[in-house]
Parts: sequence; C-alpha cells; structure tokens
Amino acid sequence: MWAELLPVGRSASSGGYRRFAWNSADAECRAWFEQQARDRGLTYELDRNGNQWAWLGDPNAGGAVVTGSHLDSVPDGGAFDGPLGVVSSFAALDELRSRGAGFTRPLAIVNFGDEEGARFGVACIGSRLSAGVLGREAAYELRDADGVRLPDAMERAGYDPTAIGADEDRLARIGAFVELHVEQGRYLAENRPVGVASAIWPHGRWRFDFHGEANHAGTTRIEDRRDPMLTYANTVLAARKKAKLAGALATFGKVAVEPNGTNAIASLVRGWLDSRAADEPTLTALVAEIEQAAAERGERDGVRVELTRESYTPVVDFDGPLRDRLAKLLDAPVLPTGAGHDAGILASVIPTAMLFVRNPSGVSHSPAEYAEEADCLAGVTALADVLEDLACQ
Repeated sequence: MWAELLPVGRSASSGGYRRFAWNSADAECRAWFEQQARDRGLTYELDRNGNQWAWLGDPNAGGAVVTGSHLDSVPDGGAFDGPLGVVSSFAALDELRSRGAGFTRPLAIVNFGDEEGARFGVACIGSRLSAGVLGREAAYELRDADGVRLPDAMERAGYDPTAIGADEDRLARIGAFVELHVEQGRYLAENRPVGVASAIWPHGRWRFDFHGEANHAGTTRIEDRRDPMLTYANTVLAARKKAKLAGALATFGKVAVEPNGTNAIASLVRGWLDSRAADEPTLTALVAEIEQAAAERGERDGVRVELTRESYTPVVDFDGPLRDRLAKLLDAPVLPTGAGHDAGILASVIPTAMLFVRNPSGVSHSPAEYAEEADCLAGVTALADVLEDLACQ
C-alpha cells in the first residue's frame, strides 16, 4: 500500500508532495482509497462533503468505531502526514482479520478531504463541514489562488457540491473516532514508538493585507515611498519576537505580492499568519500584539493594514475516558500537540482520540518528514489493539 501511494503527487524537483484538494493527485489518492476498500469487501461510500468511507458491518447500526486520516498534503509536504494514518487503518484491519477478531460494532475507515487547507486556505474542510463548524455559505465563498470557488472545484472533479453541509445523522452513528498520525515533533524520539494525544493547542490563520502604493523602483525617492513590503517584513520580525516572549508560535509561511515585479514597489502585500499557543488567552493576546505592531509600523510607512481571521480552532481536550483507556491499553506516554487534525474538529461532537508514531527527526510538512518502518509497524499493531478493544468487545 505504501509503495503504491509514494509516487502520487510527488514533485520531481523538490521530492515533496502536492496533493491538493480536488486536483489530479487528489483524484489518484481517492481512487486508491476506493480500491483498497473494495479489495477488502468493504462497503464504500462518499458522503455529502466528499469524504470517503469504507465500512465493515452495517453503517446504520450505530455505535461505530471509526479510524482514518487524510491523503492531501501541504505544498511540498512529506509522505507520512495523513497517509500514514490511512494506510495504517487498512493494515490494522488486515491484522485484526488475521487474528480472527470478532466484531461486535461496525468499523469504518475514513479519508477526510482537504485537511491541510493548502488550496482554499481553511484547514480540515471535510471534517469542518461534517461537524457543522464550517457552514455551506462560507464554504461556497472559499476560493483558491486562481479564483476558483470550492464548489466549482468539486464539480470539475466530478462531485456534486449542492449537498455539502453538516452531517449530523452520520456522526450520530459514530461511537468513537481514533486517528493515527506521525508525530510532528520529537517528544517520542527518546521514548516509546507510539504515544497518545492529550490535547491540541488552540490555533488559527490570519491574513494581513498591507496596502501601499505602486511605483517605480528606480525613480521613486525613498522618502516618497509607501512600500508595504517594509511593513510586512517588520511584522514578520515582530511576530517572531512576540511569540518567543509569550512561549507561543507565530509563523508567516505564505505571502502574495502585487504587482510582483522586480523593478516595482508593491501596491499590496498579503501575508498569512499561522499562530498557536497553549491556551486561548495567550493566543488572542499574541495576535493582538502582532496586529498592533503591524499598524504602528504601517503608520510610519504610509501603509494601511487590514487583518482578517480566516480560520480558528479553540483548544481541544480529547475525550478523557477514551484517552486514558488507550494509554493504559498501550502502556503509552500521553503528550499534547500544536498541530491541528480532523480528530480535533470532530472532538466537539463525538468522542475522539489520537495515536502518534515516533518521528526521529521531528521534521514535518517537509520532504524530510520520516518514520522508521519498525515504528510504523508498531503503530499498526497499536491501532489494531485499540480497534479490537473498542469494536470487538
């Protein structure tokens, strides 16, 4: 399974993956998922939001145990973030069947669409829509860098976007969701190969628009310039400093410039801030301080600054009894994470938990993302143990 997925959407130049929502690589990944389901005799379904499901047992029976993750990537992302959880879910089912496990509850494997938000700017779109966290009207307004609307992208890929929205009936039939994921840090590097998540830090994405004045780079005097690039650059540095002082995280990882000419002063710079903290008051205060720093520098530079919050996820505490049950079952350490996941979105409506597989480098969202085969196999065994405990009792 792993070998089949590795070449899909991989860039020959960077070695990273470009599996974005509703593009050709995404379609290949979706076809792979459907084939894996059918090869195992599972009931394949596509829900109203484009998420893929593979069912063992009656999907309508209730109390189902669900596992899975996502197959899309960030720009030039790694091979493990998302796909490890999906591949491990199918492998764990194979392991349970080899054990002769007797299922007493329905089991499903899911591939949530557009978890990374690389194309439309909002993370976990598939799970947000299902949980009702992202409404249909807001989803219809999402556009990619080329101005393509989300529903149009879905329609071009052969899916009907008219039904997207909250999926209460489906989620009501789920008793527990467990997502396996490669660790995006190094807590487990010197500990066990598998850990259990305790919580997800609150996090969000904010777009800063720096409005200046386009002009000639070779003829405009320094004192006559209204250069938004200066305000943007100062804001990036201020974000790093203020995040460090707050014990939080702030990253400008995406920028768009207009008119984007080498010999032209920009008229507009858009920078996207990703910020995370251990608690919501800290995060709120940090973003406010960054906004203030941008506004103050903008006043000096003659640049108008606008801030738009594009997405936000509050702190997620995973279901306590389920978390403790899995940690005891696996004799695994419990650790928090600053990364968002579909499990974090679903935690508001169903009991959820997460397993992490050791990442010796700690690198993620990069072609250098890595996990040893032995640790991946340990993750499969751990997930199989968890599913057996939850679905075969």
